[in-house]
Amino acid sequence: MPTLDWIGKKSVINHHREVPYRLLRCDNSLSTGDSDAGNLIVQGDNLLALKALLPYYAGKVKCVCIDPPYNTGEESWVYNDNVNSLEIGQWLGKVVGPEFADLTRHDKWLCMMYPRLMLLKEFLREDGSIWISIDDSEIHHLRNLMDEIFGREKFVAANVWQKRYSRENREAIGDVHEYIVVYALNPGLFKKQRNLVTPDEKQTKVYKNPNNDSRGRWRPIPMTAQEGHATEDQFYEITTPSGKVFKPPTGRCWSLSQKTFEKLRAEGRIYFGKKGNSQPNVIRYMTEIEGFVPWTWWPHDDVGHTDEAKKEIHALFGKVAAFETPKPLRLIKRILEIATKPGDIILDSFAGTGTTGHAMLKLNKQDTGNRQFILVEMDEKICLDVTAKRVSLAISGYGDNAGLGGGYRYCTLAEPLFDEKGNIHEKVTFTDLAAHVFFTETGQPIPKRVTGKTPLLGVYNGTAIYLLYNGVLGDKQPSSGNVLTGEVLSNLPPHNGVKVVYGTACRLSPQRLKRENVIFRQTPYEIRTR
Repeated sequence: MPTLDWIGKKSVINHHREVPYRLLRCDNSLSTGDSDAGNLIVQGDNLLALKALLPYYAGKVKCVCIDPPYNTGEESWVYNDNVNSLEIGQWLGKVVGPEFADLTRHDKWLCMMYPRLMLLKEFLREDGSIWISIDDSEIHHLRNLMDEIFGREKFVAANVWQKRYSRENREAIGDVHEYIVVYALNPGLFKKQRNLVTPDEKQTKVYKNPNNDSRGRWRPIPMTAQEGHATEDQFYEITTPSGKVFKPPTGRCWSLSQKTFEKLRAEGRIYFGKKGNSQPNVIRYMTEIEGFVPWTWWPHDDVGHTDEAKKEIHALFGKVAAFETPKPLRLIKRILEIATKPGDIILDSFAGTGTTGHAMLKLNKQDTGNRQFILVEMDEKICLDVTAKRVSLAISGYGDNAGLGGGYRYCTLAEPLFDEKGNIHEKVTFTDLAAHVFFTETGQPIPKRVTGKTPLLGVYNGTAIYLLYNGVLGDKQPSSGNVLTGEVLSNLPPHNGVKVVYGTACRLSPQRLKRENVIFRQTPYEIRTR
């Protein structure tokens, strides 16, 4: 498979593994509504935030929906990635400015996106999908990047969104569209589970009831099909009520077998026109429509446009533009309608104006669902004054818009899990370390949040994971409980299988450990950073 190369690629391929794990600290004073709703708004660089969230949400997210910088050359974006490389150290982390002559800005964009996409992949469930908004500036690079990270076979669609409804006359050819690129970890499973698009009145206007059918509005469906894979019982004569005889047109067949046709005719489900002498059509009632299979063409009538998005922002914050390029609510809601069901988790690591959170709350209100969102925004001012404020207004209501209910916890990034010497940071609690230890040992999020009342963190594939840690790292005496002794071992919650025990030291012999089916890992040296 062809691969994409760029300046700095070698330095960022494994950068997501080198990013330190940081702690998340929730601020109750900045949180809103129901704190148990499961929604999070995280302020901080999304690369650091994603790494901090991974121990809790790896493999749990159904839909990743992101709107990253388009890198048009007319925008500025800053992502301070600490990549140790001379070739990219000269410019990575600086503003990608408007200078058209900055030919390295595409390399910068790729260096910024690669580790983030690598981490986002780890969040997805087996049936999960990722939806990325982009335009022509970087779509060719994005597709190559996604093919390399996810696999070409994971590609689902590149949806075209009509962002403008009036003609664009500034360019040689008017720019009126953007893309929403979709990849799925398991495209076959995604196809089975994705939702159909609910038809609106415009789409159902073709359903009429000219004969006052008691079963309601209906439309005629042509009864012919290409004969390529036809069977013998799809070629037969049909006589209309007026006596006219029809055969399948040349090169075509009837779409129904003769037996099925006769059954539908007896049920009054075949239409021969007003005079009863037209080629037969199957009657399909509007009540039988579950929805439409999504298309790759998303017109503004269906999902909104940029003017609509700006009016939505003005309704929230007034005429002063809060953000340059917001997405319309209907657009993001359509994505969530297709990709998620009640109870699913949605992740947006380029949250911006918080449209994803707003759209999810609106969808939850519509179908009484309990979806949860995780929004990450780097800029502190935008996160507080735009992202969080918008979601808060959506929850409580604004103008003529009724409150949607729900709530969120507002979190910031705290200190790294390990200090510069490789020791566990003194501010790390048992709960913090437990989530990290379980995740790095098993590759799975911890089953439930622990309190420190028991050293047993959970059981995975028959192996029990224990942590001996009381928050006083300097106290290494056996009596502290941080050291695995015979007495401590006997007091561990029982488990019949393998026991993996993390502690500062072990006083048991290798023979005793083997006999007791125990694997000891010394903290902090044997805690993996994955």
